[in-house]
Amino acid sequence: MALSAPQIPRWFNSVKLSSFIIATQLRKHFPRPGKTLLHGFSAQPQMSSDNYFLQWGFKTYRTSSLWNSSQSTNSSRQEIGSAQGTLLPSMNEQTQKTENIPSFDSELSLEALDDLPPVSPLQLVSEEEAIQIIADPPLPPDTYTLRDYVDHSETLQKLVLLGVDLSKIEKHPDAANLLLRLDFEKDIKQILMFLKDLGIEDNQLGTYLTKNYAIFSEDLENLKTRVAYLQSKNFSKAHIAQMVRNAPFLLSFSVERLDNRLGFFQKELELSVKKTRDLVVRLPRLLTGSLEPVKENMKVYRLELGFKRNEIQHMITKVPKMLTANKRKLTETFDYVHNVMSIPHHLIVRFPQVFNTRLFKVKERHLFLTYLGRAQYDPVKPNYISLDKLVSVPDEIFCEEIAKASVQDFEKFLKTL
Repeated sequence: MALSAPQIPRWFNSVKLSSFIIATQLRKHFPRPGKTLLHGFSAQPQMSSDNYFLQWGFKTYRTSSLWNSSQSTNSSRQEIGSAQGTLLPSMNEQTQKTENIPSFDSELSLEALDDLPPVSPLQLVSEEEAIQIIADPPLPPDTYTLRDYVDHSETLQKLVLLGVDLSKIEKHPDAANLLLRLDFEKDIKQILMFLKDLGIEDNQLGTYLTKNYAIFSEDLENLKTRVAYLQSKNFSKAHIAQMVRNAPFLLSFSVERLDNRLGFFQKELELSVKKTRDLVVRLPRLLTGSLEPVKENMKVYRLELGFKRNEIQHMITKVPKMLTANKRKLTETFDYVHNVMSIPHHLIVRFPQVFNTRLFKVKERHLFLTYLGRAQYDPVKPNYISLDKLVSVPDEIFCEEIAKASVQDFEKFLKTL
């Protein structure tokens, strides 16, 4: 007989009570979720009493509609008891299965051991085997200094002995890649012999190679061709050696560039071949540096300072650095000497060294002479003081021969400025 409507609440209450009792019994026999049952395994979370009630209750409720009408309320209570007996064995079976899981600590068979790969990095070796092992020297870790590679590179060791400063070379990103690829006997030795034959002394090699380590990437025949070109322009061997020392990158430029540079200065400055050659011997950086400062300064001398072309030629052949001097320094020096000291153009042309002197030194000495009443720069008047003596002699000679005063007096005067 099916349950009537008033009986259903009582039936659900009895089922929930029995489910609570079952859950209490299970907690005593099973650990809580996450508790270790066996070595290497963990228990799965158990179902709550409410879940047991819902799972079992819905199954029973669906089945109750199929029960025979002749079954009484007592039989349904008996069914509840049978359900308790059915639920407990299923959980016991789960416990049994969990206990039967094999542990990783159990011994493996010999056949299983044969299938395992050998653990070579941790395998013990005998002393005889260890002696026979040949290991490559360890490379240094990632680094930004060539010093860490010196112990591993014969090339770097010999370059250090020559006086090369690796701390300066390593500032260039491509330096390490170049030097570490080179072999001293094959790649470097022939370049060193070439430089020595050119006139670079042993004690000068370190300084030269520190500035121009890239010469090792040049072809030896190209280097010889460039030297031969300079010799064809009547540069002596001593002059070539001097130019290479003062402009280390000179031999890194092609013959075409060297020829173009010589032609530029000869044409732009309207100099003879001999004066052009003397100019670049005294300042070989004119052949390797940028031409922009040269062009700019030439405009400054002509347009801003008012010098004639022949006056410019005379000044730069005496002081070649005037071609590459700072534009601001040139204009400030000329303004003070010409407008404050009242020295005309033709006297400045005779003593262009004033452009190569620090302006504060010119000011200090001129003000001291003015204080003493001896600032006289006109050559046709008595007590004439030339620009050459004003800027080129040391303080002792300036005070004794020109100012006619002591060095102490000059120092006291400077403190008043």
